[in-house]
Amino acid sequence: MKALILNSGIGKRMGELTKSKNKCMAEIAQGITILDWQIQKLEQAGITDIVITTGPFAEHLQEYVTTKYSNVQFTFRHNSEYNQTNYIYSIALAEDVLQEEDIILMHGDLIYEESVLKDILTSETSAMVIDKTLPLPEKDFKAVVKQGKICKVGIEFFEDSYAAQPLYQLKKADWKIWLTHILKFCQEGKRSVYAENAMNEVSEQMNLRPLDINGRICMEVDNLEDLSKAQEIMKSMIA
Repeated sequence: MKALILNSGIGKRMGELTKSKNKCMAEIAQGITILDWQIQKLEQAGITDIVITTGPFAEHLQEYVTTKYSNVQFTFRHNSEYNQTNYIYSIALAEDVLQEEDIILMHGDLIYEESVLKDILTSETSAMVIDKTLPLPEKDFKAVVKQGKICKVGIEFFEDSYAAQPLYQLKKADWKIWLTHILKFCQEGKRSVYAENAMNEVSEQMNLRPLDINGRICMEVDNLEDLSKAQEIMKSMIA
């Protein structure tokens, strides 16, 4: 299995912090960045083949991880148009190294408990994290679940929906369906939408199931308020 970490965004909601570094380089504990947490947990789970998409501050990010994690095989794909595109285009740029195996996919600002990562990695089907204990967020991802399958993911869905996080395990066959449609979107010039917009059009061909984490930690660090919350959470997670 290969991991894909999406780190090509600007992170403008983080204010001054992302004027000099990527959002994933924000510290959530002393000496531990969001990216450190992701890589360390993946490595501990046996995932040492990691593809990272990059945008601003790409050279700094690459030097940081390649110097610090010598046992991990990194592949980088740079999206030079990060200001005009969304991560759907970054994924398309990496399609040549994402074809032949199951994928664990996550956004670069995501933190999670080890047990959440373990559960998503050991899912027998393709899966996405949801949390039925949380209220539906107004502006964040929600997954529409019907007959036990996820049929749509987006910020605009409220009916038959649950709070969702961009942490997926995708079996090779399902990933191929989604990736092929991502490429089609980008070829048609639809490069500023979510990758999930492409998935929503082919979800009936996939077997993507919800993984309910039932109140466990899996959250995006979108802004400084989220960062403070993540730092508090980390005090108990690494105690």
